[in-house]
This record gives sequence, structure tokens and C-alpha cells, in this order.
Amino acid sequence: MNTIVIDESALESMESLLGEQFSDTLTFCCTEFERLGSEVLTTIHSDIQVASRHAHSLKSNAAQFGASSLSQVAREIEQSLNNNDVSQALEAAQQLDSQVAGSKAKLTDWLKKR
Repeated sequence: MNTIVIDESALESMESLLGEQFSDTLTFCCTEFERLGSEVLTTIHSDIQVASRHAHSLKSNAAQFGASSLSQVAREIEQSLNNNDVSQALEAAQQLDSQVAGSKAKLTDWLKKR
């Protein structure tokens, strides 16, 4: 899944919920996407449980802020690790950096247009 998908309705819902704190929160979440993605990639070879927790957090944060395709990749990694299918998790993880970067770019662009 190389396509970056952003759910603008999720973004609008969070914007409505957070009000004037939305911009700062979205910026923080983009930083968290990078941190959590990096943590998944760092721990996937050494600690499956920790990698799964990071993938879970990334999945949830991404979904909440409309980064649908990033959330999907993180979900696939999490489920694969929970099923002890490390090879499938590693295959999905190959998309992680591009999904994080692409989602961050699209979310930032969306915010600038508001």
C-alpha cells in the first residue's frame, strides 16, 4: 500500500473537538507518528511485544487523526506480531517510513489550507 490515504472527516471531527488546540495537537501527533514508527522498526527484531505495543499506539493515533493508510499498515504489523508472523510484520514494516512521511506531509498540507 504505497498510496497515502487521509480521512478528512476524521480530521474535521478532531478539529471540532479540540478547537484552538487542534493545530498544536496535530503537529505533536505527526511527531509521534515518526517516533512510534521508528520504535516499531527498532524493536521488531528484538522484542515482538514492545514492537506490537508501538504498532498499536501508532495505529490508534493515526486513525484518530485521519491517517488511514498509516493506521492500516500499523494494524497489519500489530496483528502479524500478535500472531507470531514476524515475516508478515517485516513485510508490512517496509512501508512504514514512506507511510509516516507521506501522512505527515498530507496532514501538514491540509492544516496549512485551513
